[in-house]
Amino acid sequence: MAKTRTEKEALLQDLSERLEGSKSAVLLNYQGLKVKETEELRRALKAKAVSLKVAKVSLAKIALEKYGVEADEAVYDKPFAIAFGMEDEVAPAKEIAAFAKKYEALEVLGGILEKKYIAPSAVQQLASLPSKEELYAKVVGSIAAPLSGMVNVLAGNVRGLVNVLNAYKEKKA
Repeated sequence: MAKTRTEKEALLQDLSERLEGSKSAVLLNYQGLKVKETEELRRALKAKAVSLKVAKVSLAKIALEKYGVEADEAVYDKPFAIAFGMEDEVAPAKEIAAFAKKYEALEVLGGILEKKYIAPSAVQQLASLPSKEELYAKVVGSIAAPLSGMVNVLAGNVRGLVNVLNAYKEKKA
């Protein structure tokens, strides 16, 4: 059933709001995925605070142009969906790349980062970056490494003293 003008305007408004509120987005061709696989993708994305919106190509093109993104015209040749990353810039690319390895029917058409269109290869590079949590863990590990080394050095002196005292005790006994 065809959508009315008001429904289309509401969809356009929704897409525009999602684009404005997202830190990054990934454009993907979902054709060839079964409904069960699409639902699995939605659940996986939702767990990472990423929303997936299937959009009519003409409405998505208007929303992207309104947002200031100039995507390749080849993107608009196929029906596509947009995964919006609301909290993490890397999360949509990382999740979709992992899902695309599992289901080859999923194709990355490009992405949006800092109000600019990025090619599918750039989305793959973005997916290979560590997540914020991994980066936080590396920073904490880097900060903790010198501290743990210092603890070991200080404990070494005490250990040496204990060994000397034990040897002296055994000599006396």
